[in-house]
Amino acid sequence: MTSIRDPLWNTIVVDDAARRLIDTPVFQRLRYVRQLGLAHLVYPGATHTRFEHALGAYHLARRTIAVLDDRRELDGVADATERAVVTAAALLHDVGHHPFSHALEEIGAQHHEVAARPLITSGTIAAELRHSIAPDAPERVYALIRGHSASPLQGLISGSLDLDKIEYLKRDAFMCGVPYGEIDVDRLVNALTVIYATPDSSSARTTIGVLEKGLSALESLLFAKYQMYRNVYWHHAVRSATAMYKRLVDDAIRERALDDSMLSSLTDEGLLHVLESAGHPPLLDALRTRRLYKRAYECAAGDLPEGIGDWIAVDLDRVRTTEDALARDLGLAPGELLLDFPEKPQMLGLDLPVRLRGGRVHRLTREGLPGSINLPALSDELYRSARVLRVFVARPVPLGDDRLRAVLA
Repeated sequence: MTSIRDPLWNTIVVDDAARRLIDTPVFQRLRYVRQLGLAHLVYPGATHTRFEHALGAYHLARRTIAVLDDRRELDGVADATERAVVTAAALLHDVGHHPFSHALEEIGAQHHEVAARPLITSGTIAAELRHSIAPDAPERVYALIRGHSASPLQGLISGSLDLDKIEYLKRDAFMCGVPYGEIDVDRLVNALTVIYATPDSSSARTTIGVLEKGLSALESLLFAKYQMYRNVYWHHAVRSATAMYKRLVDDAIRERALDDSMLSSLTDEGLLHVLESAGHPPLLDALRTRRLYKRAYECAAGDLPEGIGDWIAVDLDRVRTTEDALARDLGLAPGELLLDFPEKPQMLGLDLPVRLRGGRVHRLTREGLPGSINLPALSDELYRSARVLRVFVARPVPLGDDRLRAVLA
């Protein structure tokens, strides 16, 4: 066993198998991939990396399994091999991440979970998983990360209340120095339970759920996530830097100065070096010196007609065409006007079974839970409030509301 000091969880105990996974070059790359991308340009403390987040997720997985084991809830559900697979999945869930967080997935880069497949199912990590756990461990680990596993413990790795969410919200708030990530982690972990599939159960299969006593802690998680998106992840200056970075990388890919198949092997600084070698593009210099584009327009999603502008998050070619056309009309150069309307439909999604006092199981879906806050319905309202349509520009220009809405429609 190895002990690692961590600013959030104090001491993280790592077993020998996990330590060997951590020592692989694939995992060590995560030391140089920031957890929050360009948020450090707004919150200087946000320089933490995917490396410590992955260690924290592993720590929470071990802790939760120990709680469930103490209550004998894992008897006949998860043997020693299954538990090892789950903790390995918690540790490895981010190994496919591109530099600077999720930004490049917004321009069509391969999703980090897809990019993780060859890193987990082949090479040194796969060899170690097969040696330490089981011959089919790499495939089982990857299935958990993708959310495709039949394991009863799938919900710990990918689901409405997975340990990844608990860890990153707590760590991100702590490192940014903001009070928005106050989550009752101990209550949440101790409220997690195994819901067995029975004829009168709302669950089609044995899965992870939550005890009714944990609903207040679940509410704290929901509100913390909303506050973090509103004030950190989707902060206007963070989104400006992200929009500039996306355009910078997309330009490099289109000009063949960057091969997008390389992204999951690069670190943050490694990618910037590749971009710099392509000829010191102005956007890179602006990001290096924090000369961020300013807002020419912004409007909360809740104040927009339903569906307007949704294509901004999914139709990259249309976005570029629209950006450059608007820039020309306003006397700006291509790339000096950027559209931003972030989308994350499952940002606050909730769909999990709740064991009520008395033993009855109720599924927390769109209908909510009688006698408590309708968390799923509330999550939709919070999402629309946090999501903001913005137009960023390199220098001030007049941009009329009516004109922009006509273009977006």
